[in-house]
Amino acid sequence: MASSNLYSILVILAIFAPSILATDYVVGDDKGWTINFDYQAWAQGKLFYVGDNLVFNYPKGAHTVLKVNGTGFQQCAAPLDSVPLTSGKDVINLATPGRKWYICGVGQHCELRNQKLVITVLPSSSSSAPSSSPSSWPSATAGPGPSTSAATTVGTRFALIMLLTFGFLWMLMA
Repeated sequence: MASSNLYSILVILAIFAPSILATDYVVGDDKGWTINFDYQAWAQGKLFYVGDNLVFNYPKGAHTVLKVNGTGFQQCAAPLDSVPLTSGKDVINLATPGRKWYICGVGQHCELRNQKLVITVLPSSSSSAPSSSPSSWPSATAGPGPSTSAATTVGTRFALIMLLTFGFLWMLMA
């Protein structure tokens, strides 16, 4: 009976651990998604993984969020069929690894006010083995590690998972 309960708990933890360990990155931190902010500097040193979320906070109606490709990012132009996010509290799940580009589609916020963001999303931190392609991993000169706040969030969540796991195990053994 105890081993059946233990197995159930381990299955539940395996299912929910990636979402618990995911990090929500508020784009621009306290400034949010706004004009005249250096989003490349903000992203510098942060490690984004599959499963993490980008949260774009801004006054509704003042800005939009558009996902574009590299050319669209350079030219501040979105594809004709793209649908802007406009809620003011937009959350984008980083579901796949690779480069991701985002711009504001209001007026000339992208062109003249630098309201654009580019990041690289790495494979999930819970992946069992690294990719054989060295270009998919940051080089030793890619910059500093994750920001303190992101590392603290992941560390805190991991500690919570471990505490819950050992608590359940202790209850089962008692």
